[in-house]
Amino acid sequence: MMKFTKQNFIFLVGGIIIYVVDIGVDFWVASKYFCQGQYSWSILILCFRGLSSLITQIFSYEWFKNDWEGTNTGKLKWIFLVHVFQCGIFIRYWFALKYGCQAAFKQNSTRDASETDPPNFIQKKAVDVVTDINMLRVFKTFLETTPQLFVQIYILMEHGKNNVYQYAAIIMSFCGISISTVHYQISLRTSLPDKAEFHVLPKLVYLFYKLLTITSWILSISLITLLSVRSSVILLIFLWICGFTWVLKQHTTFCKSKKMEYLYRTVVGIILIFTFFNIKGGKTKVCISIYYATHTVVTLGILFVYMLWKPSIIKDIHFTIVSILTILSLVLGIIFLIVYYKHFHPTAYCRPQAYSDEVDGEAGQRVEIGRFQNFIMQ
Repeated sequence: MMKFTKQNFIFLVGGIIIYVVDIGVDFWVASKYFCQGQYSWSILILCFRGLSSLITQIFSYEWFKNDWEGTNTGKLKWIFLVHVFQCGIFIRYWFALKYGCQAAFKQNSTRDASETDPPNFIQKKAVDVVTDINMLRVFKTFLETTPQLFVQIYILMEHGKNNVYQYAAIIMSFCGISISTVHYQISLRTSLPDKAEFHVLPKLVYLFYKLLTITSWILSISLITLLSVRSSVILLIFLWICGFTWVLKQHTTFCKSKKMEYLYRTVVGIILIFTFFNIKGGKTKVCISIYYATHTVVTLGILFVYMLWKPSIIKDIHFTIVSILTILSLVLGIIFLIVYYKHFHPTAYCRPQAYSDEVDGEAGQRVEIGRFQNFIMQ
């Protein structure tokens, strides 16, 4: 049975704090660049922030509308206004704190045991609300946090300036990616009835797998950007087209409307630039192998092109350090990936269930489990 624990509540509060601090750091960094006359960097950071906020607000309101369809029409107008002012995520956090506190600390109260609120009702509400938040944070991570990390690393490599606000932005980006990926997997295990509890060791292995592979890829893209901005843009667009085309062929059914579905597929195409995203469940071994094999070939190709195009760069200590970090992150990331899928992947230690949403399992009868049934990232 799904359960929202005190540990989940602590993670929720920590996520809220990180989210608020991240907003403050973004505006602080953008203002610093603006005051130094580096307007392009300032505008770019604010554009990432604005784009991710706009898209997450659209999805958040659409989910409210779907969940409250036919009821709460008055509240929906107020909810719509809040989302217009880009504050919809805080409404969701308020609901999460409300239900999370009841589920984690007041489970034995009279109210929770009443007929209107059976013992597991509040638990399910808490899990569902937090799951929605973590899905939105995945969107934010790959629409804003990851691109910002790439920009900050590129600026450091290009100009070699070491400023406190740049390091603050990089640290917050890493924290954002870490929190988002781990919280996502916690929600996945909590909300899907056939998944086992996500213990500390699997969390760490999964975190390092995601963080290291993403870091290696960002460093690779930063290197090619230093060589040629145009080549970097072309590569990213090409990767997005490949990802978007693959998503189209999957015939996803995440959203109720066609317009929202295409927006979702566009966002997933962007996510696929940075990390593997399993959107339909089913077996993932072949897809994930092809994905990271391609990343490995492209990463080594970038380093090889660098040495051919600029032989003198090999003697540069900065290039040597970045190259070592890129390859080391990639190798370690793939090692953690293999360890995770071999020892900690749900199907490795869960009794097989007949759910069509089971990753790497056999499809069977569909069980209604909310939005996560069409949203599975591994």
